[in-house]
Amino acid sequence: MAVTHELLAANERFAEDFDKGDLPMPPARHVAVLACMDARLHPETFLGLDIGDAHMIRNAGGRASDDAIRSLIISNKLLGTNEYLVIHHTDCGMLTFSNDDLRTKLADETGADASDIDFLPFGDLEQSVRDDVQTIRESPFLPDDAPVTGYVYDVTDGKLYPVEA
Repeated sequence: MAVTHELLAANERFAEDFDKGDLPMPPARHVAVLACMDARLHPETFLGLDIGDAHMIRNAGGRASDDAIRSLIISNKLLGTNEYLVIHHTDCGMLTFSNDDLRTKLADETGADASDIDFLPFGDLEQSVRDDVQTIRESPFLPDDAPVTGYVYDVTDGKLYPVEA
């Protein structure tokens, strides 16, 4: 509970000077970013984005999962985004396990069967970026002409490196 208390106190300080309540719902830069949930990544900061600039979709690995695609469709069709970035990163935990590893761990710890869950781990960082860029490009619900680019963020130097898809 101590962490929650600290976070709520930080929110109180943030809200004291908050002046962004009149921003429109659509993102000003018309871009959506799909990135990993890793705490070492702060995409808004390393992309120079401010509140209201972009949609940020984050999950384990920054994967173009069904739910990420759902969010991108809503972002495009209802809120006007027309450009997409996929950002994975070095030293990613998704490189460290297989579906079977995690399924076995869950069965051992909970007794529940997770055999129907694809956790979307990967063994090749750049290929995972290519795969997710391709998944977004192939969605029949997103525009064919929308730029979709992929990157690897290096957690040691803070730089984005493009991945040719």
